[in-house]
Amino acid sequence: MTFPSPSAPARTVLHWHVHGSWTTAFVQGRHTCLLPVLPEGGPWGGGRPAAWDWPARAEEATPDQLRERTDEIDAVVLQRPEEIELTERWTGRRPGVDLPAVFVEHNTPQGDVPRSRHPLADRDDIPVVHVTHFNALMWDTGRAPVHVIEHGVIDPGDRYTGELARAAVVVNEPVRRGRVTGTDLLPGFADTVGLDVYGIGSERLGEAVTHPGVAIGGDLPQDRLHTEMARHRVYLHPVRWTSLGLSLIEAMMLGMPVVALATTEAAVDVPAAAGVVATDLRVLHEGLRTYCDDPGLAREAGAAARAAALARHGVDRFTDDWARLLGDLIDGTAARDPQGLAPAV
Repeated sequence: MTFPSPSAPARTVLHWHVHGSWTTAFVQGRHTCLLPVLPEGGPWGGGRPAAWDWPARAEEATPDQLRERTDEIDAVVLQRPEEIELTERWTGRRPGVDLPAVFVEHNTPQGDVPRSRHPLADRDDIPVVHVTHFNALMWDTGRAPVHVIEHGVIDPGDRYTGELARAAVVVNEPVRRGRVTGTDLLPGFADTVGLDVYGIGSERLGEAVTHPGVAIGGDLPQDRLHTEMARHRVYLHPVRWTSLGLSLIEAMMLGMPVVALATTEAAVDVPAAAGVVATDLRVLHEGLRTYCDDPGLAREAGAAARAAALARHGVDRFTDDWARLLGDLIDGTAARDPQGLAPAV
């Protein structure tokens, strides 16, 4: 794998703020990122989030400003099909035709998974970039060129204390998403160890789970969340169906041992030395019990987890991969795979 040299030209990229943690890593690159902003905000014009410390090169731009600066835009990084029409309307340029474009697929397919066809499967002018190899394998992307750029996460630091003989869990919208996030599994796990559940919508967890061993931690600011997570002896990832929860990677970087369902990319992302990954609930329960009972073993596994996460998901690797792909795309040298399954960038 070759990366661009530090002297490689910086690019100007149109990009919507859709996924906070992913975008936080993306804007760390050398490119200027134009973030659409509307007076009412909303999903199509949220601009920069006020609470996030992003570099100044992540700039807000109204639709009028995008039209005025359209010649500066080197590429558009799409994340939702509707952004294709919005880009043309706001810049006067057509993604994949007269404006280089890629589509980032954050999600696992839904419904009849083996037959799930990607919205861009009938186009060969906009590559699809998956955030995990699992996604690239499971989506039917048809004629679209495919690349994989795995997640990058800013290192929160080794904060592990493990002082609480409990498990931390971070899931967003656990009531609405239900079995997807493994919400139904929480009472069973709480029979083994106490759980503190954090995340967006976690304050509603009592509507679905009533168990004395399950406590609600709430939706905390990221820095405080990381500190609270690291006080727990072990991190539990009960999610059945997601690309790869960034909270799992963050927990590993914090120095926490993990217990996770062996589903989607988590099945291959956590090395054996870093935790317990299985589909047998008995094995998962035993893993939680073992780490809570043996602080030394938990710390040893957490150190292995941190080393593995830094090696695979460091933000420098992530931004280098993106710089290389954007450069190839803009220069017209990006590889195309007619089978729809390409090697990782």
